Amino acid sequence: MANMLYRRFGRTELQMPVFSCGGMRYQNTWNDKGEPEIPEENQANVEATIRRAIELGINHIETARGYGSSERQLGRILPGLPRDEIIVQTKVAPTEDPSKFVKMWENSFRLLGLDHVDLLGLHGINTGEILDWAIRPGGCLEAARDLRDQGLVRHIGFSTHAPTDVIIRAIETGDFDYVNLHWYYIFQKNWAAVEAARRQDMGVFIISPSDKGGQLFNPPARLVELCEPLSPMVMNDLFCLRRPEIHTLSIGAARPTDFDEHVKTLELLDRADEILPPIIERLERAMVDAVGRDWLATYEDGLPVPDKTPGGLNIPVMLWLRNLVKAYDMVEYGKARYNLLGNGDHWFPGKKVEGPEALNELDFSESLAGSPHRDRIPALLAETHDLLGGAEVKRLSED
Repeated sequence: MANMLYRRFGRTELQMPVFSCGGMRYQNTWNDKGEPEIPEENQANVEATIRRAIELGINHIETARGYGSSERQLGRILPGLPRDEIIVQTKVAPTEDPSKFVKMWENSFRLLGLDHVDLLGLHGINTGEILDWAIRPGGCLEAARDLRDQGLVRHIGFSTHAPTDVIIRAIETGDFDYVNLHWYYIFQKNWAAVEAARRQDMGVFIISPSDKGGQLFNPPARLVELCEPLSPMVMNDLFCLRRPEIHTLSIGAARPTDFDEHVKTLELLDRADEILPPIIERLERAMVDAVGRDWLATYEDGLPVPDKTPGGLNIPVMLWLRNLVKAYDMVEYGKARYNLLGNGDHWFPGKKVEGPEALNELDFSESLAGSPHRDRIPALLAETHDLLGGAEVKRLSED
């Protein structure tokens, strides 16, 4: 097995492993109110997962106040590890009142049991309003800087599920040392934000490349076939890491063995430019064959944002999911994302179609006036609902 690779994490100067141990999926509970009882078996699994990560050279441990009992459980493990050999990141959501942000931080810091955290992220800068809560005078960024001045925090960044223009606005303030964002094979829209981060010499952390990036731990047979001789997971890791602008990919491990497939990527990185092109060509050809070249190039043109769309529908996401189903048979992934619409708040905005009758009652003539496919789209939304509609899905933190 190849040794872990490290990259300079932008101006933080931290040597970041190209894989990070994300803390969203191994915790015992999403409800961390009071003093939740942690079963010994679950805590042992978390510790085994952390120790396996470190054994592999994955010394970046990433969590958040919003990840239920994750910080609490890490606080039973991290203080016993050599502090100068681990990079610890937590994230706290900005609030309109920065004193609430500080109180949440104090809870995080108490639970982690460390003398400092290396990276503090403002969690979920997903809208212009939340960005304003962070960067305005006296806002949450200023509060985070006070924590840094006290030596409690080394570097300040932000995580985001925002539209690309909002992410770039946050980056171009020059106020953040790093960014956690989405960018992977099936979702490449944020490349302009990655380039903006490079210009600011920021660290770039990719959120959930294997789950939000396509549920690649359980890929459909069609995607497996198209990615051969690699697994879809390794293909996606290689796709991301061949770009030097990308510094680390989050592995949301639920158990120690969840790292095993990812680390196969390490020994292939030097040959990425040889291995990937024929796979990417097959994937692109399959997409064009399934939906058409003109559609692929223009389907997003003139589409409204959800709050300007009848019924609050997120038409761009629904059409994107349809593309993935048609080309790669990504039905289960599509169902998971489609049925989250309406429950994702600003993390995954907009709504889904509520059914044929509800769709027939909506008038899209004005909102789709700028789309070259305005006459087709209502029928395609109905088709997407037939393909993916089902039981609603909630965000993990709300389950």
